[in-house]
Amino acid sequence: MKPTRQLHDLGQSLWLDNITRGLLTDGTLQRYINEFSVTGLTSNPTIFDKAITEADFYDAAIRQLTAEGKSGEALFFELAIEDLSRAADLFRPVHDSTGGVDGWVSLEVSPLLAHNTAGTIDAAARLHEAAQRPNLFIKIPGTPEGVPAIEASIFAGVPVNVTLLFSREQYVAAAQAYLRGIERRVAAGLDPDVSSVASIFVSRWDVAVKDKVPPPLRNRLGIAIAKRAYQAYRELLASPRWQQLAVAGARPQRLLWASTGTKDPDAADTLYIESLAAPDTINTIPDKTLNAFADHGELKGVLPVDGGDAEDVLAEFAQAGVDDAALAAQLQREGAESFDKSWNDLLGRIAAKSAMLEKGDPTRAAQP
Repeated sequence: MKPTRQLHDLGQSLWLDNITRGLLTDGTLQRYINEFSVTGLTSNPTIFDKAITEADFYDAAIRQLTAEGKSGEALFFELAIEDLSRAADLFRPVHDSTGGVDGWVSLEVSPLLAHNTAGTIDAAARLHEAAQRPNLFIKIPGTPEGVPAIEASIFAGVPVNVTLLFSREQYVAAAQAYLRGIERRVAAGLDPDVSSVASIFVSRWDVAVKDKVPPPLRNRLGIAIAKRAYQAYRELLASPRWQQLAVAGARPQRLLWASTGTKDPDAADTLYIESLAAPDTINTIPDKTLNAFADHGELKGVLPVDGGDAEDVLAEFAQAGVDDAALAAQLQREGAESFDKSWNDLLGRIAAKSAMLEKGDPTRAAQP
């Protein structure tokens, strides 16, 4: 049995952290579904920027949308919604067979709204309506300004993938926002069945401290943070507050591991897949990591519900001078800034390509 299937049977969903028109048209995504038990997909501005830069799959659509007078964000979201709608349709059988638990794809609101609560709420509603797919999450960052947008969007019935979470505390804030949104729906007599996932970013922790801690501590911080968050997740699901909502018909906001491609060339390329196996969770991974795990990955055990050695490991990092609370805030801030840059690069790329295609020079348009 493939390691990917073992994870699936354990109860962990494997999602692909990538989307390109090529993956959709050449059968690669369908192969991942068939052969590697992939049951969902995530995207972000960096992924779309890379996809449009490195191939000409989007040229015809960009030319047509430009001729229709579209530009900037409006043009991009047309491209993204078309891709993600096709991906959602591929995952629809999984979505239906699991009663809506799995088979999701994700579309992010503009990263420029990371600190704009009202703008995020409005954008989430518009994108959800435009996509017209029951298995499409709208990604909202778990920034301080994003937390009330999560609550409002859940209350409005918009499925939400909370992104840019880096710590237990940030996760708990997002989970509480989800609970408040569901509780408001129950109080209003609305259906409490609105799906959500909360995405904890893992490998960026280890990148941030790689040159600041002794070698024995390298590539251990992200996993310890994940274990601590998993403990909080399990405690929330066991709480009377959640149990009351579950009885009313709500479904859990599942925990998702993001940024799980290994960044350190000296570490195992399957490190964050093998270390984060846990039922009722999701791991979204890039193609390279997916293929590596399918080829030589091993299921070595599951995360302990009590956090295991997380606090002991984090104490070692504290002794080495790492303030995990301060670093979590820094990583969230830097993550938002990184997505801002990718977003601006992406819009600039689309604008340049639109101009070149209008001039009838697709060769020049394909250049970055």
